[in-house]
Amino acid sequence: MLAARAVATAPDDPLAGVEVADRPPQPAPPGWVRVDLRAASLNHHDLWSLRGVGLPADRLPMVLGCDGAGIDERGREVVVHAVVADPAWSGEETEDPRRSILSERHPGTLAEHVWVPERNLVPKPAELSFAEAACLPTAWLTAYRMLFTRSGLAPGSTVLVQGAGGGVATALVALGTAAGYRVWVTSRDGARRERALALGASAAFESGARLPERVDAVMESVGQATWAHTLRALRPGGTVVVCGATSGDLPPAELNRVFFQQLRVVGSTMGSRAELERLVRMCATTGVRPLVDAVLPLAEAGEGLRRLAAGEVFGKVVLEV
Repeated sequence: MLAARAVATAPDDPLAGVEVADRPPQPAPPGWVRVDLRAASLNHHDLWSLRGVGLPADRLPMVLGCDGAGIDERGREVVVHAVVADPAWSGEETEDPRRSILSERHPGTLAEHVWVPERNLVPKPAELSFAEAACLPTAWLTAYRMLFTRSGLAPGSTVLVQGAGGGVATALVALGTAAGYRVWVTSRDGARRERALALGASAAFESGARLPERVDAVMESVGQATWAHTLRALRPGGTVVVCGATSGDLPPAELNRVFFQQLRVVGSTMGSRAELERLVRMCATTGVRPLVDAVLPLAEAGEGLRRLAAGEVFGKVVLEV
């Protein structure tokens, strides 16, 4: 089985630990089903894993990858939901304290096949290609949950997306625009701002720039570098939805501003299987599609990860099996 694995971790040189090679097939966990993958997509989670975040040395080697789409044992076209809940858990998957996502405790999707619990399979509609469907389970599902489950906003609201170009950011622009939000973005890179406008953003601004008016909500994944701007961008009573902190997680809290302006700070992590079903249905019925930056064969997973690490990607990198 051809697979891209983390065989070592290095905080300063994550790509050094990538191996793409033929390996013996993975054994089947009891009760899980096999999906022969047709496409998988890369996420920054793969790079964090290669840095050792959430992937300790005693779990190596580990097949990378959270996102995939393929054919299950019954011949059905399916999308793989990446969140694996404890078998005894009966609530919403992302609230399970023992949850993990593929490639943390269980082999991931950068391979010819993957084993998952059957409840983690969502039917793939014919309207979506395997490459498009493989972009949805992590970055696009994260964006869907932020906008439609956690923000509390109605269509017509103004949403600011901090940072433009990554998988979550491009998904926020595409989904938000399709749902009737006015979506603004920020970026230090002029070319990325232009591409965000072409994707459907209503306006694009330099990072930290003063906005023409305050917004109803900010979608925040950058953290320390943008936090002060995020709080100042919100109208009184506005909401910041936080899904990550790539620049650091220790910004000044500015609690005086939070309570005086009655701001809401809401955390958001991944999404449930039910939300993935709704996201897949939304894409099929509205025509909104993930922005694919590049499609590479699985054998070139290392090159895809290099592009992601170098910041050369706008949208998603897809690996075809």
